[in-house]
Amino acid sequence: MGRIQVLPDDLANKIAAGEVVERPASVVKELLENSLDAGSTDLRLDIDSGGRRLIRIADNGCGMLRDDALLAFERHATSKLRVAADLFSIATLGFRGEALPSIASVSRLTLETRSAEENIGSIVEVNGGKIIRYEEHALARGTTITVRDLFFNVPARRKFLRSEQTELAHIASLVTHYSLAHPDKSFELRHGAAELLNVTPVDTLRERVYQVFGSKLLEDLIDLGEIARDIPSEEEGTARIALSGFISRPQVQKGNRNSIYLFVNRRLIRDKLLLHALTSGYHNLIPPSAFPFALLFLDCPVSEVDVNVHPSKTEVRFQRGSFIHDYVRDGIREALIRSRPASSVPIRETPQPAAGLPYSEFTQRMENVPQSVDLTGYMRPLTPEQEAALPEFHLRPITPGGTTPRFDFGATGIAIDNSTEPTPPPDSVATVRLRVPDTHGSFPAGAILDAPATMEALSDLRPMGQLHDSFIIAAGRDGLWIIDQHVAHERILFEKVLREWNTGKVAVQHLLVPLILELSAGQWIEYERIQEELLAAGFETEPFGNRSVAVKSVPAAVASDEAERILTEILEIAETEMRKASLHDLRRGMAASIACRAAIKINMRLDATKIDYLLTELAATEYPMSCPHGRPVALRYAIRDILKGFHRI
Repeated sequence: MGRIQVLPDDLANKIAAGEVVERPASVVKELLENSLDAGSTDLRLDIDSGGRRLIRIADNGCGMLRDDALLAFERHATSKLRVAADLFSIATLGFRGEALPSIASVSRLTLETRSAEENIGSIVEVNGGKIIRYEEHALARGTTITVRDLFFNVPARRKFLRSEQTELAHIASLVTHYSLAHPDKSFELRHGAAELLNVTPVDTLRERVYQVFGSKLLEDLIDLGEIARDIPSEEEGTARIALSGFISRPQVQKGNRNSIYLFVNRRLIRDKLLLHALTSGYHNLIPPSAFPFALLFLDCPVSEVDVNVHPSKTEVRFQRGSFIHDYVRDGIREALIRSRPASSVPIRETPQPAAGLPYSEFTQRMENVPQSVDLTGYMRPLTPEQEAALPEFHLRPITPGGTTPRFDFGATGIAIDNSTEPTPPPDSVATVRLRVPDTHGSFPAGAILDAPATMEALSDLRPMGQLHDSFIIAAGRDGLWIIDQHVAHERILFEKVLREWNTGKVAVQHLLVPLILELSAGQWIEYERIQEELLAAGFETEPFGNRSVAVKSVPAAVASDEAERILTEILEIAETEMRKASLHDLRRGMAASIACRAAIKINMRLDATKIDYLLTELAATEYPMSCPHGRPVALRYAIRDILKGFHRI
């Protein structure tokens, strides 16, 4: 008798389950994707014991016909593929036909379903892969799948599950992901009696982000809009790809990738190419060890992406991987350039004093009250009923005469312009209706969204001096600014070096006596690899004996006594971090080293002329928000926070 045997079905199903069902969250993923493919708009999930004891998913989708309810438990049975060519144009989330039989083989599963085409529903009960009950029953349209005692018959797999809280966290993260991808649907997640997520349909992704994460995170996000491009297509001549979603401002820095949400055609994925494109977009804006918050949606023709490369369907392969990488990276970079977000001083919230008035009732006394209020850009449209219900905000002048061209209420977004109106009499009152954000419930229509701080304010700052000869203090219309003079100059020099580098107009200084550097074996290998790039950056070098280099010229911005340290640092970076880096990243790493060493230092007194120069040049940079190593350049202490600190509001 031969040694090769055909495995029995129950064992084959358990092996397949090992590929598809890694943990309770894997079950949730497969069933949730099936519900979404079925056109569901209302999805409810009940979990117990982190998914070990119970996973129940109920939806209002199309449901199954009676014959399909039984056939669904056969291996490789699917409604989403017909021929091999369909594998190259998959538009659904599920397609392998392994989920239900694999899950049923390692659990006690009950399927309750009814299609709109039939008046009666079906109940199928499966225990360890064997169908033990089938009956017809009156059911509502849709499908409910209950999975109990996961891995009850595979104790070796069950013992490798993590703690209840860990498994629950994976499930919650998964459901959160898909709720973000489908803001037009309802998602409810409960663990026992605790409600973990409950979101209702909304019109925009912004509102769904507010529902899931709250207003605090929303304030720190940049809306990408839709970045679309047409690409050649063999089938249609041209095809359209689009990138949308939200990314965080550089000051939002996470210690891991858990806050990165990536979707391709609304499919949740973990893709190294897109992750690298994202981190490249933030290169030189946040530290290398930090990660941003990102919610990215890439929509492309299904023929451009292969989703059939991993059993769990979380990895994909792009037909034009390099193009997609650069397209995503450049889109993120351009969004950061447009927004130029600034960092704010962290403020700890303190309770209002008992005698304080609510903000909506606060009365401001000021001279020469203007007559018009411009809320453009900060308001969402209101219905007449909502407008009438808004609280009033009274502005009363205290002295007549004079003119007041403009008055800003800081970060509230209220701007009052009197450049063309006559000065009102002293007893007049200008009344406006103040839109106050609702901190509870759904996203408030008509809420004031504080204008996010941007580095555009740099051009209007009024320098006031230095703090400890290290930080520039400046006053702006929107608050008090603190600028780190070293990293500000570092950003200026960094962009200048790259600009000169790219145009081939690097200013250099020739050394009277060549500088001789002795290199290690590893440094020598890297020197030979990047010698041409060093020359392009302004370092004219040539070999000088055994593993020695003669440096004849250096960039004009580099002090001669810093040249050796900068070159050594560049070679160390190339050896440890840049060996697999692109030419683009290598140049930026070298430019960062040059800028850091050449920039003015802390504990250095600056006169008014130098301070003005720094602020002017910083305002003209593309990315004034961060130094090349990712540290913030400036912090803003907003007027609103100052008023709160003094209990004025």
